[in-house]
Amino acid sequence: MVAGKRDRDQEREAQHWIETVIGEKFPAGHLYEDCLRDGILLCRLMNRLSPGIVPKINTSGGDYKMMDNINQFQKACIKYGVADVDLFQTTDLWDRKNVALVTTTIFAVGRACYRHPEFRGPYLGPRPAEENRREFTEEQLRAGEGLIGLQAGSNKGATQAGLNFGATRKILLGK
Repeated sequence: MVAGKRDRDQEREAQHWIETVIGEKFPAGHLYEDCLRDGILLCRLMNRLSPGIVPKINTSGGDYKMMDNINQFQKACIKYGVADVDLFQTTDLWDRKNVALVTTTIFAVGRACYRHPEFRGPYLGPRPAEENRREFTEEQLRAGEGLIGLQAGSNKGATQAGLNFGATRKILLGK
């Protein structure tokens, strides 16, 4: 379990967002990861964001059925526009190996909501950056070729005058 990387404030924020979107509270007295572990709340979240994106939520059955919910949630995330690099692995949640990554995925889902105009909020996390394409003329591109930027550095006026490293050498005669 990677408890050191967990941010409890982020977990509370993610939990509050899920509760607000799906319209129901997490079961009282249970840990954050235990409430999410069977994948039911995560699937309900995705169905609230995009109705029918998770066709069947397993509410009963063995461990395999519950793990299937997590897999369905992950597939729904990709369909909804979450990058696959932002997804946690099933074992991260099921075995509680990396709950921080689960929270990161929930935040990624929250950011993906900004790209869906049909979703009216609430949102989770900052608005993703949008592309700001710029077009330069050939003349503008050529104008910068002759300049040496300050990041390239310069040795203009550089000397070793005044530099002093360590103590001076002392020569003692007669000893």
